[in-house]
Amino acid sequence: MISFVGAGPGATDLITIRGADRLARADVVVWAGSLVAASLVEHCRPGAVLHDSSRMALDEVLAVFAAHPDDAVVRLHSGDPTVYSAVAEQIDWCRANGRPFEIVPGVSSVSATAAAAGRELTVPGVAQTVVHTRLARRTAASVPDHESVAALARQGATMALYLSAGDPEALQRELLCEGSAYTAATPVVIGYKVSWPDEIVRSSTLGRLAEDVAALGTRTSVMILVGDALADADVRAASHVYSASFGHAFRPAR
Repeated sequence: MISFVGAGPGATDLITIRGADRLARADVVVWAGSLVAASLVEHCRPGAVLHDSSRMALDEVLAVFAAHPDDAVVRLHSGDPTVYSAVAEQIDWCRANGRPFEIVPGVSSVSATAAAAGRELTVPGVAQTVVHTRLARRTAASVPDHESVAALARQGATMALYLSAGDPEALQRELLCEGSAYTAATPVVIGYKVSWPDEIVRSSTLGRLAEDVAALGTRTSVMILVGDALADADVRAASHVYSASFGHAFRPAR
């Protein structure tokens, strides 16, 4: 079995119980050493074979899978392996080669950043949609035209931007493009290595986004959240779910 495991955002105790169990049982672990905290592999048993994938290409990772047909293999990805992890092509290899696999979800950097900022991403009457995306840069060929940051900014939903701090000026321009539902006053949360010992979490606005991202002094391991739901203000309306006047299958209205 090949287990694609989400390591979570960084903190050792933010991996799931299932993910930690798979690491503890693994014979072979391929882990993203440039993105995953080294403390995570402490879950591995003595004698497990470890491969740091930070210097490996896809064919080298797949060669490790092929070399261990009967072993329990863990491919340890940062965050959640279903988002920006390149897990799809590894799954294709598993299917083509008759290898059983599973995906063990992980806590994403989006959830970790919102939690660290003390914010809910979906607020009644403000935002009920969260868009996960990234700025098209070196890998622009991967981003369809209709999914550009500018196109999505016209919707005004809460937006989570991965891998987008490399060009904060371009990011700011796209978020404030003509027709954007955002303004210079739209709240922003900037998170760097959230849940790691050196985490940074800052509140900002779109008008200050480029300046505040540049002030971090790094353009990697940064998550940027944008939207009115992030405002430091009381909610306009409470959720219906717990309203006494809102009935459902488990509780009658009163």
